[in-house]
Amino acid sequence: MFKKALITFLILGQAYALESIWTDLTKSKNRITRYPNIIKQLIDKEMYHTAVPYVKEYLVTYKGRTNKNFEYLFEQVVSKVGDRQFILLPESYLKNIDSPTLKYLLAKKQLKRRKYKEALQTLNGTIPSAHPVKPFALHLEGVAFTMLRSFKAAVGAFENCIDQSTSSNDEVRARQLQINQDYCLAGIARVKYEQRNLEASELAFIDIDKRSYIWPELLIEEAWNSYYKGDYNRTLGKLVTYKAPVLSYVVNPEINVLKALSYYKLCLYDDMSNIIDDHYKEFDKSKQVIDKMLAKKHSLEWYFKFINSYVDGKKYYDSLTNKLLENVRKDPAFIQLYKSYKDGLREIKSIKKVRNRRLRKILAINLKDSLFLQQKLIGSYVKKVFKLTSAQLEKSFVGLSYLRLEALNARKARLYSGITDTGARGDIKYLKRNSKQYFWSFNGEFWADELGDYVFALRSECQK
Repeated sequence: MFKKALITFLILGQAYALESIWTDLTKSKNRITRYPNIIKQLIDKEMYHTAVPYVKEYLVTYKGRTNKNFEYLFEQVVSKVGDRQFILLPESYLKNIDSPTLKYLLAKKQLKRRKYKEALQTLNGTIPSAHPVKPFALHLEGVAFTMLRSFKAAVGAFENCIDQSTSSNDEVRARQLQINQDYCLAGIARVKYEQRNLEASELAFIDIDKRSYIWPELLIEEAWNSYYKGDYNRTLGKLVTYKAPVLSYVVNPEINVLKALSYYKLCLYDDMSNIIDDHYKEFDKSKQVIDKMLAKKHSLEWYFKFINSYVDGKKYYDSLTNKLLENVRKDPAFIQLYKSYKDGLREIKSIKKVRNRRLRKILAINLKDSLFLQQKLIGSYVKKVFKLTSAQLEKSFVGLSYLRLEALNARKARLYSGITDTGARGDIKYLKRNSKQYFWSFNGEFWADELGDYVFALRSECQK
């Protein structure tokens, strides 16, 4: 009996705590002063999505420099809901308030629009070193400097980013910082690649832990690095890693293009033709399925339901569609978006406990607006992945068709020259390795510590 009474008391206590919001909404005449207090009360109840409309209203109403209290509240909401809901606001509103978090969001928006100099101007001296968004702002700086080909400044920004992306006691923030640190490590490797300092780029890529969320997407970049070094055997070795069961969800048509190019450079035309044939066999029909789906111009809500059904266990008849959805499901950006949405759904229970009917209705509308936008953001992300894959496949078909013609001409030239090949196809002597690399034969199984370190031992059949 006592336990039941205690539970009832706690529920009512929470309800009355939210009821005080009604006082702020009805008695306070100044919207600017009342919103931070409302936002704080909602954050205290972990109702971050319900607080979003009030945060946006404050942002579009207030001008000038925010106080530390609102800045802290704003950073709390962004850390739980994500920044995409606020990046959608027009730049004019993002420029109104002198807030470090808003400066970061504005710079991110400008970077996506390829306004690299404006992004750097926005970030220049506006975010204190101890501010929570500083590590992420440093990553933006590094990317902007790289795109402007200011490589020395880019490396400096990335190095500062690595130093400041330290661990956190909060699990979500710790994961975000780790991913940010890995992207900054990758940024340094990319700068070296752009400078065509391929040896340094290769060493920089090694610094990224294979357990990182972003490592699978970087493997193709490492492979290109080896390709431009002329180490085609190592390129093929890195690409074969994508056949490992743990990476079976990865979809990137560029992998087969680079494989075919590497075999072409080794004059192994039969192997190249097999790659091209397999590529068409695997993707030709699936591309038609994807293109038909995109042609129907489904709403963003449809794409949200599409991925939501997959997460709940539904599988589709087309294998590429399932692989793309699995690829999305494992992407760090999607994980954050989707987790935020699921957390938002839990706020419904808190709203149902509010006794004031009018307040309950207002809060429910706020939550619905935020969650509906979150659905659209997720749907937009999924749609973008499918559109990008379709474009990549189209590009790969064109490239591989051209490569097939080039190989045909090379075969004709070899035939007319009368040269025949009688050498061994592969041998350890064809390996390129340094004193720190050792030879281990592949036993047909993929081991975690070996991923990304495979290298072929094929002899080039090109005739000098």
